[in-house]
Amino acid sequence: MIIVEDDLSGPEIQALLREHVQGMFETSPPDSVYTLSIEALRVPAITMWSAWEGPALIGCGALKELDAGSGEIKSMRTASAHLGRGVATAILKRIVDVATERGYRRLYLETGSAPAFGPAHALYRKAGFVDCGPFADYRDDPFCRFMVLALRND
Repeated sequence: MIIVEDDLSGPEIQALLREHVQGMFETSPPDSVYTLSIEALRVPAITMWSAWEGPALIGCGALKELDAGSGEIKSMRTASAHLGRGVATAILKRIVDVATERGYRRLYLETGSAPAFGPAHALYRKAGFVDCGPFADYRDDPFCRFMVLALRND
């Protein structure tokens, strides 16, 4: 597996992101879906990575800078045929490493609260994330779970 920065121009990443958005709308009410469009992911504050196994796109994830001391994980997705193979763990590690290199003190994320999100919750907890309240522009929502990882204690 190789993980590379992605400019979102390829058909594979665009298809995986469409699958990601569709999946969010299948598991959460529309007002509780906070996925970003491809255009919204193409801003300077967001870095996107894609994971590849040979010619196959197997996953993606992004890091959005919230402010000088914090970031947010966005658009984490493993291609359906590659679930349970460590793809998300590898992408999450890359995001955490880059957030740490950038000097962020905290790394946040928002994910769904439905049972379908159980594997994501387990992944994030294993990495040290803990539940927190809404952050940035999010509102309290029973269909959302907010989590944070302390990267530095200063």
